[in-house]
Amino acid sequence: MATKITISWNRRPLSIETGSKAKQANGAAWVQYGDSIVLVTAVNSDVREGIDFLPLTVEYREMTYAAGKIPGGFVKREGRPNEKEILTSRLIDRPIRPLFPEGYNNEVQIIATVLSFDGENDPDILAILGASAALEVSQIPFLGPIAGVKVGLVDGKFVCNPLGAEKEKSEMELILAGNRNGVVMVEGWANNLPEKLIIDAIEFGYNTLEPIFIMQEELKYLAGKPKVLPTFSAPSKELEEKVEAKYKDCLLYTSDAADELDGVDLG
Repeated sequence: MATKITISWNRRPLSIETGSKAKQANGAAWVQYGDSIVLVTAVNSDVREGIDFLPLTVEYREMTYAAGKIPGGFVKREGRPNEKEILTSRLIDRPIRPLFPEGYNNEVQIIATVLSFDGENDPDILAILGASAALEVSQIPFLGPIAGVKVGLVDGKFVCNPLGAEKEKSEMELILAGNRNGVVMVEGWANNLPEKLIIDAIEFGYNTLEPIFIMQEELKYLAGKPKVLPTFSAPSKELEEKVEAKYKDCLLYTSDAADELDGVDLG
């Protein structure tokens, strides 16, 4: 059953829908802002033997048909990811990677596909939101939600998610992502602006994310699947004993030396 939530964000409608597309994925989010649409899917698999890290893959693709175009040149099909797509994949990866439980080593794949671009509302911010929403409604353990926003400075005033004409006049473009605990990622550029103005821009952007957090929490409540508790792999007892025997005395010595230097001016 499809579940859709719509709000007004910065004078434009923003909606997230789940349950109607990509039903075989663990979680999927159809995100629309204005007439820009991004479909984001989240899928995981069992832990592979020998894996002691989180094998997270994030891929962001902008289909040329999303802007009503056909790839030029001899090959009339999509090619490998371009620089913009690779950098946007990293924008999605950085804020969500630390929010998986420590010790969760299942393979996770996030795919964000731009299906429509209206020329005004950037799909990269929608992809960050969609990745969070897809993880929220899936069985995959995730300590979200998160959300992203672009902040511009037009005629001395901060603008949330500036449109095309506003971008040309903007003196900055900050992309930030955050969760309930605060800002988790900042990236962007500014035209020789003072540090205080940048800090104010980050605070302004973060304050605009509250409706997005509430939106995802409501979506999770209405359509979320029960979370699967991760299986944590603990080191073997034999390994713990070997490490303790080899390094315990060294660590105790280092700790004692630090206590002796406490309060000593080393400058």
